[in-house]
Amino acid sequence: METEVKLPRREKTALILRYLRGNLGFFAGAVVLAYLNTICNAVMPQIIRVTVDSVLDVKEPNLPQWVRSLLDLDALRADPLRALWIAAGAVALAAAVRGLCIYGMRINLARGSEGFVKSIRDGLYQHILRLGFDWHTAHATGDIIQRCTSDVEVIRTFVCNQLMEVLRTVFVVVLYVGIMLVMDWRLALVSIAFVPISLLASGLFYGKISARFLVADEAEGELTTCAQENLTGVRVVRAFGRERYELDRFGEKNNHFSNLWVELGKLLSVYWASGAFLTCAQVMAVILAGTAACVNGGMTLGDFLAFVTYNAALAWPVRSLGRVLSDMSKAGVSLDRVGYILKAAEEEDDPAAQPAALSGDIVFDHVTFGYEGQEVLKDVSFTIPWGSTFAILGGTGSGKSTLMHLLDRLYDLKDGQGRITIGGVDIRHIRREDLRRQIGMVLQEPFLFSQTIRENIAAARPSAPEEELRACAGVACVDDAISELAQGYDTIVGERGVTLSGGQKQRVAIARMLLQNAPVMVFDDSLSAVDAETDAKIRAALKARVAEATVILISHRVTTLMQADRILVLDGGRVADIGTHAELIARPGIYREIYDIQMSSDDRALIQEGGTPDGRL
Repeated sequence: METEVKLPRREKTALILRYLRGNLGFFAGAVVLAYLNTICNAVMPQIIRVTVDSVLDVKEPNLPQWVRSLLDLDALRADPLRALWIAAGAVALAAAVRGLCIYGMRINLARGSEGFVKSIRDGLYQHILRLGFDWHTAHATGDIIQRCTSDVEVIRTFVCNQLMEVLRTVFVVVLYVGIMLVMDWRLALVSIAFVPISLLASGLFYGKISARFLVADEAEGELTTCAQENLTGVRVVRAFGRERYELDRFGEKNNHFSNLWVELGKLLSVYWASGAFLTCAQVMAVILAGTAACVNGGMTLGDFLAFVTYNAALAWPVRSLGRVLSDMSKAGVSLDRVGYILKAAEEEDDPAAQPAALSGDIVFDHVTFGYEGQEVLKDVSFTIPWGSTFAILGGTGSGKSTLMHLLDRLYDLKDGQGRITIGGVDIRHIRREDLRRQIGMVLQEPFLFSQTIRENIAAARPSAPEEELRACAGVACVDDAISELAQGYDTIVGERGVTLSGGQKQRVAIARMLLQNAPVMVFDDSLSAVDAETDAKIRAALKARVAEATVILISHRVTTLMQADRILVLDGGRVADIGTHAELIARPGIYREIYDIQMSSDDRALIQEGGTPDGRL
């Protein structure tokens, strides 16, 4: 699946402005203060110029009339020491104002940038939570995290620092070039001649750097995914002794990522070296031309000192403008990568969908479904009577879990793929939120959060009282195991519940689902990690607890399914058989073959603990 999109410049601008709302005032204040800082900086060379030419010498300064009226040059010339102190005080005052401007600018930038990046993170997170299950299964977690962290940080740096630098640089160029043209237009042209050369060089590098930044960003996403998979799958890595293999795999991706940045660094080195050469050439050209003008009497010493100061101050912003243009390529790539997520279609309900309380038979009517062109379910039809216990048996890849994913609308059926109804209502006409709140699911590999056991169970209903929470844990046969832990229900489970055994995780997940108190309960091979005796105890405890619920059991273990009201047998995505345990075992078929293979004397003894074949669950 393609994981990139090239956003037009207009959409990139709209994306930035969308998340700048509420923070534009901070950025506007920062820009105004940056301009005041630049003006104060431009005043200092003029103070030096007037002091050298009009106080220490007797030349009349080329200044606006209102400025000249404020200066008593004759008095200053009569007391040069006093004049120097006044000049020093003026420079110090300008520096103090500059300091205040910089302080205010940084405060505004900090508030604006944090508000901006917070808005992006909030928007991304909310959008990702609304994306369909199929989108999540098609994208690596590490790559998504990298887009939400590294790429967002690149965008923040560009908008809050580099774009700010562009606005400041443009103002510096306009102001300083204007002053230089007024002072000596011929010498100003010498300085200005290097500006288009610097910008042209930056433009040439921009295209090359952009493509390489994209490749490097993708490589970083692969590296992050590799690390994330190994950290979350540490048990598998250790159990199969794959440390060396995973180290080599990570090292290969890490080397590839490092090599890409080395190559990018080489290109940037050429850019910076050429920029340094152009800057030095610009400064030397102005010094040579200015020195010649001073010798020929076309420029005063004060003018020359001020001009050299402006030229030196102009050289770096122009060069940094080129750097910003090159960095813009990386920001553009990051905007494309973040924009790809934001442009992904969210789950949408039918406009006519209404809140609904689930009730009535669940019907799969000629359902056909597949993943990426590979058909998994083929014309599957059956009915689950409301309030009954329904079991599904089938081999790996037969479509058992897919049926439940469709029931919970993790995937939606398209036109011509059949339909699923509850009480005669197509589930596509039921709001997802209502549907999922009323269908409790326990998966074969349950997910636990890195929180306490109590918080994991209460995730289904945070307001549930402690007594009910522990009662659900008792039904799931996990209350005793939790009580034996040092911190009991306040024990922090590791990431994905890694500190618990597989059976304990499944039982905690069962307790969580029971606390949900949903009218439809799905157990998708959720007892696979517990022993047969515990399986029987859980099923026996569940009988009374879910007496009024519609229960769907999926399992490879016949003893888990045989007490259901009806059992569906899937084979290759088709309905191979359906009936009660007694009916299925009485006739040749897949069910009886699995029953004969699995049943041992111990299994037969456990049947009665979970209930007779005529009982429910």
